[in-house]
Amino acid sequence: MKPLRLICIALSLVFASLFSFSYAAVNNDPLFINMTTDDMHRSEMAIGFGKNQLLKGHSLVVFINDKGVMVASKKNKHHYMMQQQMILDIIKSGGVVYACPSCMKFYKIDKADLVEGVKVSNPDLMEGELFKPNMKTLSW
Repeated sequence: MKPLRLICIALSLVFASLFSFSYAAVNNDPLFINMTTDDMHRSEMAIGFGKNQLLKGHSLVVFINDKGVMVASKKNKHHYMMQQQMILDIIKSGGVVYACPSCMKFYKIDKADLVEGVKVSNPDLMEGELFKPNMKTLSW
């Protein structure tokens, strides 16, 4: 009786681990992060969280708007050095980072001032990104 019980327990563990692995392998829902802050800690959390999820296999879109555009401006590279490096890492790893054009205008940031690879958004681009199937959203 004991060998049969051990075999049943072992098979249960094998099936449970297979189910967990397959769920993790197929659950790669995309992530949309809306970042409105220029706060050092909050912006680092938003960008860093997104970067970590990208590295776990989730596609990533970061929409930087309101005061958040200050973080993506090369004019502020000394103040936001870590965040700007993470933005570059996200872009190099296949993520997309957009900046709000009205916010850029309000805070006097030109397209040439943006960290390399950051794209200027528009309503059509944001609609296409935000309403992708299974898109998850977070905001900072």
